[in-house]
Amino acid sequence: MKTKAQYKVRNWNAYDAALKQRGSISFWVNEETIEQWHNQQKTGTKGASNYYSDTAIATMRTIQSVFHLPGRQAEGFLESLFMLMGIELAVPAHSTLSRRLSKLSVKLPVVPKDQAVHVVVDSTGVKVYGEGEWKVRTHGVGKRRMWRKLHLGCDQDSGEILGAVVTTNDMADCEVLPDILEQIEQPIEQVSGDGGYDTFDCYDIIASRGAIATIPPRSNAQIQQPSNSELPPHPRDENLRRIHQIGRQQWKQESRYHRRSLSETAMFQLKCIFGGKLRRRFFDNQAVELFLQCAALNRMIQLGKPDSYKVED
Repeated sequence: MKTKAQYKVRNWNAYDAALKQRGSISFWVNEETIEQWHNQQKTGTKGASNYYSDTAIATMRTIQSVFHLPGRQAEGFLESLFMLMGIELAVPAHSTLSRRLSKLSVKLPVVPKDQAVHVVVDSTGVKVYGEGEWKVRTHGVGKRRMWRKLHLGCDQDSGEILGAVVTTNDMADCEVLPDILEQIEQPIEQVSGDGGYDTFDCYDIIASRGAIATIPPRSNAQIQQPSNSELPPHPRDENLRRIHQIGRQQWKQESRYHRRSLSETAMFQLKCIFGGKLRRRFFDNQAVELFLQCAALNRMIQLGKPDSYKVED
């Protein structure tokens, strides 16, 4: 019987310190955040200017997600924190947070790299409302269930989320890939995705970025462009020819397709840390809620990651 591979962490002390830092209040509410809490200038448009900056709104929503606090409790949490710090800062009301959230622009914090990145893409469902696991197991699935779909493009090396798109649950993965790649400013070496991205449009958009498409074709896929054609070979046909030569499993090993599972790791982290359920009622607010969670996860990853190695028998 084949035993499961065992791994050990080389940098346990540094990784342990990084995990502790994720729960530090001073990490999420630092001096820079406090300095930017209020808007210093008027907007120049009709009506009252926003008293709280976008930084204040984003920080309060991030605190909610990280520490799993409802709106009013998050408001009281920050008020008591500022009181203990001796800082005279007002805290946005939970209604102000809801009103401002939909217009918030979120930029994912990413450590820049000199070399091109290998992007792994996938999607997952995030529950808006619906029954819990116990009710479904006991009585089956009810009618009132709603999900949003979170599409991610991750750096397979660092694990950071480079691009994120939120859609309704009826949107296909292949339709969203252009929007994910558009968010990635760094050069792209390779894009790996599952069979949901097996369309010519996906191959073409990846090729337009000068990257290699590692997408397993369907089992009944046919070569569309013959080898004696005057046109240059299409990347999908090239993948099919290679699979016919060496087999599908060997092709996955050769093309590093299995690195795609790291996108599922990012989704697992998001759901474990933030709960995998949305609090907001409206779609725009839900999208920003998920983008802020992605940004918070990137900041956690940048604190430190485990450096593991396989234990040989």
